[in-house]
Amino acid sequence: MAAMRARRPRLGQHFLVDPDLRRRVVEAAGIGAEDEVLEIGAGPGVLTVDLVRRARRVVAVEIDPGLATRLRAAVPGAEVVNDDVLRLDLARWFPDGGEVVVGNIPYYLTGALIRRLLGSEPRPRRLSLVVQREVARRWCGLDGWGLSTLVVQVFARPRIELELPPTAFAPPPGVTSALVVMDVRPRPAVEIADLDAFFRFAETVFRFRRKQLRSALARALRTPATRAEALVRRAGIDPERRAETLTLAEWERLFGVAGGWGR
Repeated sequence: MAAMRARRPRLGQHFLVDPDLRRRVVEAAGIGAEDEVLEIGAGPGVLTVDLVRRARRVVAVEIDPGLATRLRAAVPGAEVVNDDVLRLDLARWFPDGGEVVVGNIPYYLTGALIRRLLGSEPRPRRLSLVVQREVARRWCGLDGWGLSTLVVQVFARPRIELELPPTAFAPPPGVTSALVVMDVRPRPAVEIADLDAFFRFAETVFRFRRKQLRSALARALRTPATRAEALVRRAGIDPERRAETLTLAEWERLFGVAGGWGR
């Protein structure tokens, strides 16, 4: 896992050293004997050893060349890839999708990574990621919705399995972490052909998240407030609500009345 490694400030690396929490992180991934696993930021193989015991195949990605070399020697049963996961051709390694993704993710990487893993087919079957607690809560929609919540909820059903204190890592990070497990949906939760346009639309509306929806939509569409309010009402939504309160179904309707925005 990504943050299970010796820390370099540039990479945001940490080892997960608490043995009980390491066990619980691996168990929460629900890996079976026929599963294929993508481990992100495998480091020296703290978790890779256990993953190899459980899975049929483990592809362990590590961006640090020194750690990747150590990993090949320590866990010969893993396919070690010395690369940046954001540049990795996932379809080459998992052409049929359905893999289980395991990772302790550097906090700067979470937004880009979730879009990378879920934004195109073939998709994984499950994600089991250790991230900053605030990111985990945002993905699960526990503190209001943002763009990252919307992306996650469209493609997966997330839940927080456990929290990990800074003392579980060496060196300890300055924040509490949480393990999020996402069961990837067989198909997106919204019936929208152009999801890229949908997410661009939502991103623009979220820029004005402190405003009521009628004002936020007026700014996003660059249209008079009276027309924006009429569109919101046509979608069956109270125009005085804010974007962070909308459900998936409401976002789908709002995008529909916006007339295929961004295409």
